[in-house]
Amino acid sequence: MVAGEASGDLLASLLLSGLKARWPALSAAGIGGPRMQAEGFDAWWPSHKLSVFGYLDALRHYRELVGIRNQLRDRLLVQRPDVFIGVDAPDFNFGLEQPLKAQGIRTVHFVCPSIWAWRGGRVKKLAAAADHVLCLFPFEPALLAEHGVAATFVGHPMADRIPLEVPQAEARAALGLADSDTVVALLPGSRRSELRYIGPVLLEAAVRMDRQRPGLRFILPVVPGLEAEVQALVARHAPGLDLQCLAGQSHEALAACDLTLIASGTATLEAALFKRPMVITYRMHWLNWQYMRHMAYLPWVGLPNILLRDFAVPELLQHAATPEALAREGLAWLADAPRRERLQARFTDLHHMLRQDTARKASDAIAQVLGA
Repeated sequence: MVAGEASGDLLASLLLSGLKARWPALSAAGIGGPRMQAEGFDAWWPSHKLSVFGYLDALRHYRELVGIRNQLRDRLLVQRPDVFIGVDAPDFNFGLEQPLKAQGIRTVHFVCPSIWAWRGGRVKKLAAAADHVLCLFPFEPALLAEHGVAATFVGHPMADRIPLEVPQAEARAALGLADSDTVVALLPGSRRSELRYIGPVLLEAAVRMDRQRPGLRFILPVVPGLEAEVQALVARHAPGLDLQCLAGQSHEALAACDLTLIASGTATLEAALFKRPMVITYRMHWLNWQYMRHMAYLPWVGLPNILLRDFAVPELLQHAATPEALAREGLAWLADAPRRERLQARFTDLHHMLRQDTARKASDAIAQVLGA
């Protein structure tokens, strides 16, 4: 297995739990993070090695990434596992899956690349790389079938793990927050590049919100290894703010909060499953932005909006992602209880749609690939 970043580590760990329930003697190895290792995974390389974003970041780490991929490919071709599972990270995994598949090793890709949101030939690469694709969203298998790619809708594992009724009181008690507090969660993303480009904007937006509505409580989950960077950003952009930095605990933060200002990505879907109003934002290096803005063909970027096919929550991207705009949209959510209730109902419907017992369905699909 190969999983990159915190989100891939989480998805892979949930998949591993289902595979182990079906095959108790299963052994798994490759590239993974702490959650996968807690399931008995043998991490030959840590998942954070793949935590790059954008073309400039990838170029800076190109030689190291290619070296790791080549070493892993050669090792797997010698050991010949029953199946290789690439979890997301398509730029890395497709280049690994294709030679493995060509040499007769069965390959499964978990998480369909967002061919429905971005133009381009990734679907052709996917067809060459994967024997089967495990899809998180119900409309994806039909799209892949048009290109001859076998796929199964397995739902989203986070929809199984996150309770339908959010335990807000318990989460607040665990974080030392009062039931009467109005809590805003800041989630700038898990990559260093995201923290660099998005972190300052979220912190400055929080300062503006606090000025206009004194007494707000702010919480910020910090990815392990980024504590120093976060402390420096807080000291520079939000000194004196009533901000509680958390050791990870992003799910506790989402359960506890009344609102989140959040970077576009997997975390926005998790926020939707926690039924939380949000303001989605993203900023990146201007060269990456110039390239990617011409690749998108849907009007939405955030996963909740894409799945609901509506601007259910605001999206503030690149130049529109200013502290003033984020603060304005955040305060608008806090001032409008009926709007929050309508959104909660839509997110509840979405949660039911994605709750499919993913670990079992995924292990069933993999068993069919293996003929087991």
